[in-house]
Amino acid sequence: MISRRLARLEAELGAPLLARTTRGMSLTEAGADFRPYAERMIAEFDSGRDALSRQGEATGRLRLATPLSFGTTHLAPVLAELALRNPRLEINASYSDRRVDVVGEGFDAAIRLGTLADSSLIARRISPIRAVLVASPAYLARRGTPRSPAALAEHEVIPHGEAVWQFRRDGRTTTFHPRGRFTADSGAAELAGVVAGLGIAAMPSFLAGPAVRRGEIVTLLDDYEIPALGLYVLRPPPAEPVPHKIRVLTDIMLEHFGGDDWDKCPRRA
Repeated sequence: MISRRLARLEAELGAPLLARTTRGMSLTEAGADFRPYAERMIAEFDSGRDALSRQGEATGRLRLATPLSFGTTHLAPVLAELALRNPRLEINASYSDRRVDVVGEGFDAAIRLGTLADSSLIARRISPIRAVLVASPAYLARRGTPRSPAALAEHEVIPHGEAVWQFRRDGRTTTFHPRGRFTADSGAAELAGVVAGLGIAAMPSFLAGPAVRRGEIVTLLDDYEIPALGLYVLRPPPAEPVPHKIRVLTDIMLEHFGGDDWDKCPRRA
């Protein structure tokens, strides 16, 4: 059925949209040109369907990508609540710290933490993401407690990719380039390294907070400010209209994460 409809569309357009080989299919140049128009038509259809749905309930399928650590600890229960509120909405969430290609991999939206790279995606900022510098009491007993960003050069640190650490105080910013022997692309893995006493790490306060409350790790350099990052919902264009399923996702995230205290982390006395 789909192949017949595609063949009919290609005949009407007078150009092939897909290149077919024994290994699969890919977009032709004409297909790539036509794709944004098709996406806009689908978005308009979804918006019209949502507008006519009962009591504003979202319908259809929501395919969402979210970072692993934030997704499993904070977003999963929110998505469960979203599903309860919208029984005709199918939610398919992918939990991974890999940065997905939202458009190329067919996602309706992605949750991003941090700074945003330039792209054609539409971004909605939900809230700031605060960061803290942490270490285990055992590590500090063994290596001492740093009192300034410059002192970090004498310590074992746990980097997150190529990210630099910045510290602000009295209007001045100090930048530190962490290098360490224990690295990971997962916040949960970095936290495990900190708890085990492998070194010092900068991480989101929502991730460090529970371990701080349990006394497994403590915060450092609390008289310095680490610049906040952001929590975003990203989606493919166009900017308008906003699909109803994206709107209800954004609204429920603002409910849970839009306040100032959802990610607060206890500090050392």
